[in-house]
Amino acid sequence: MPDPSGGASGRADGGRDDRTPGTGTAPPPAAGSAAAAAAPTLRQVLLTKGYLGLLLISALVGVPVSLAAFWFVGLEHQLQHWVWESLPDALGHDRAPWWWPLPALLLAGLLLAPIVTRLPGRGGHVPVDGLGGPPAPPKAVPGVVLAALACLPLGAVLGPEAPLMAMGGGLALLAVRPARREAGPQLVPVLGAAGSTAAISTIFGSPLVAAVMMIEAAGLGGPQLLLLIMPCLLASGVGALVFTGFGHWTGLSIGALSLPSVPHSGIPDPGDFLWGVPIAAAVTALCVTGQLLGRRVKAFTTGDPARAAPPPTARRTALRTVLCAVAVGVCITVYALLTGRSPEEAALSGQATLGELAANPAAWPVAALLALALCKAAAWGIALGGLRGGPIFPAILIGAAVGIACAPLPGLGTAPGLAVGLAASGTAVTRLPVTSTVLATVLLGPEAPNVLPLLLVTAVTSFVTGELVRGLGARRPAGPPATTAPEAPGH
Repeated sequence: MPDPSGGASGRADGGRDDRTPGTGTAPPPAAGSAAAAAAPTLRQVLLTKGYLGLLLISALVGVPVSLAAFWFVGLEHQLQHWVWESLPDALGHDRAPWWWPLPALLLAGLLLAPIVTRLPGRGGHVPVDGLGGPPAPPKAVPGVVLAALACLPLGAVLGPEAPLMAMGGGLALLAVRPARREAGPQLVPVLGAAGSTAAISTIFGSPLVAAVMMIEAAGLGGPQLLLLIMPCLLASGVGALVFTGFGHWTGLSIGALSLPSVPHSGIPDPGDFLWGVPIAAAVTALCVTGQLLGRRVKAFTTGDPARAAPPPTARRTALRTVLCAVAVGVCITVYALLTGRSPEEAALSGQATLGELAANPAAWPVAALLALALCKAAAWGIALGGLRGGPIFPAILIGAAVGIACAPLPGLGTAPGLAVGLAASGTAVTRLPVTSTVLATVLLGPEAPNVLPLLLVTAVTSFVTGELVRGLGARRPAGPPATTAPEAPGH
């Protein structure tokens, strides 16, 4: 991401400056370096008219962006309730029947296909690519919104975070005239990040999680980090205020990721760590395998650049998108048939199921939890490569299901198992261990201080395991390996 002060930070080393280890200060510039001597100080940049104007724009942009995000999430939540609860009840079912995901996901694929083949922006980026990348242009926002509303309420195993970030970034750029965006290219990524942060300010349960995510994903350090953090924090705070106020005023639920009730946790003992490390590795392996499946599905639907394969025609892309949606429905249906439980538990983003699971884990047999984790992981992997939405929410439920399924192991317990599952799955899917630890801390609420040491060990274990599994899953190139920049965090 370009530095707000005008410098470039998108280097191959992830944007982190070369600081002397253990000192927290930058090494002295080389003798005779006129560029280093002329570089503005942090205080000078903070007090410039341009940066103060950027802070003002970030605060003002947070209001309309948050309003748009609120109504989008509220509409998506209401449509989801109608599809999975009101409509089955009107047809005489006490809950969605086992076959319900098949027509629902077929309809999702049929609605999504023309969006990804005809509208600008192709409905947003493919979820398996993560949450990073440049801000979506304003002209792509309608397609992003329509694609999300076509997929998420009908049961696509994805979350709302990626569409919200794309929508927030695109709407934020509308606040700046195109001529000014071209004259100041460093303004685009910073303002886009502020808009994205405002749009997701409360869906993770706290505006702090959104701000930390944007900062950690940017990979910046030193003055560059401070220059980015303030627009993101300001926009996130304003966005959270708007979300909270309109939620109370309208009575609409935005379905934020939260755990109304969590198991009581004591101080972690050696057994928690002895079991926690292998469970974290298992959760990570399952989540990364789902991501690798998503990359294969993306290559199937859009073409495989690694093999220089030409992209399929619009008709074939549409057909393959529909096939992916139906495959997701099949995975959800298999869960319902295997367990005799509602298919809604394996469908959708997993927010509601996660709350139910944490509040009453004893209501779930171990076999049902394992079936939920495996079937949802398969559906999630296919959706990552073929549909549109966010990758994080379903992964959190997958990790929680595995962690609670392992709770009966001697010396573990429900609370430590849940904590390990939350931190491991978040780190595995985002590759952002700090963000994932903060998210797990917010979700666990008053029980978090007790299990914080376990969360930290889990996040590190998951990060290392994820990199090893990705290395094993990477296909070997036919010729000599090409030198490429490392993948950005969050992808």
